[in-house]
Amino acid sequence: MSQKSQFVKFNNGLLCPILGLGTWQSKPGEVYQAVCDAIDIGYRHIDCAHLYGNEKEVGKAIQDKILSGVVKREDLFITSKLWNTYHRPDLVEKAVNISLTDLGLEYLDLYLIHWPMAYKEGNDPFPTNADGKVIYSDVDYIDTWKAMEKLVDIGLTKSIGLSNFNSIQIERVLNVARIKPVTNQVECHPYLSQQKLFDFCKAREITLTAYSPLGSPKRPWAKPGEPNLLEEPKIQSLATKYKKSPVQILIRYAIDRGIIVIPKSVNKSRIANNFNVWDFKLSKEDIQIISSLDCNGRLIPQAEGREHKDHPFVNVEF
Repeated sequence: MSQKSQFVKFNNGLLCPILGLGTWQSKPGEVYQAVCDAIDIGYRHIDCAHLYGNEKEVGKAIQDKILSGVVKREDLFITSKLWNTYHRPDLVEKAVNISLTDLGLEYLDLYLIHWPMAYKEGNDPFPTNADGKVIYSDVDYIDTWKAMEKLVDIGLTKSIGLSNFNSIQIERVLNVARIKPVTNQVECHPYLSQQKLFDFCKAREITLTAYSPLGSPKRPWAKPGEPNLLEEPKIQSLATKYKKSPVQILIRYAIDRGIIVIPKSVNKSRIANNFNVWDFKLSKEDIQIISSLDCNGRLIPQAEGREHKDHPFVNVEF
């Protein structure tokens, strides 16, 4: 497998490793070692976010690996995300600087608007009223995007993009964008293949990045008896056919569709297993077999803020 096949080229000409380590739900106390292990194994793409509450520890791992000579800063691709309470244009640079300080970096490779919905500004990530409902801000993500562009101008991030935006919202951003988003990071796995959104983005030179590519089997809100991707007979039979694990089949499913993929783990052997996917490729027929599992099965519904005018999953096809 050539090195070239391990990267995706963005619309600004920059390269992004197609496989990265996700850090959502990686607890402080575990994520430092996970990032160290991942870099030792060969990962060069780490996906972070201010909301995850673990960027300081991720940053310490990155710094230690740079200081010990395992990697140089320019070898790494580091992503972070602007949280909903920082959408106001005057807060965007402040927000990226918090992440840069926590990560111990001078610049990011990619900075994303985490969700299109703006929440009330302040230190509480989920500001709520007396009824427990999230308090919104009326900032338009279009204005947020213009502030994101300035971060590229001043060198705080090389690329900017979106996360959890639907097709209508992406179009609105493109209509005003001086700098195009390079990617849209969304939940994507065989139950939610995102083919329409993928085609829509591809036509506009925007890549797709898949989070929860394994169907987030450890999601805390999963109910007993809910389907588990790793136990799907179609996935298991392909694992047997290719002499790979079901997890490796799911990761390769994203890669072979040209989708950037960021599986999360803090277990060293799983982190290694997730990276051991360069010696095989799924056939087109097998990709279609996996895609036949699609049932628009969203597992990360973002229940908070469903009444928000900018909630991305309400009253829209994709």
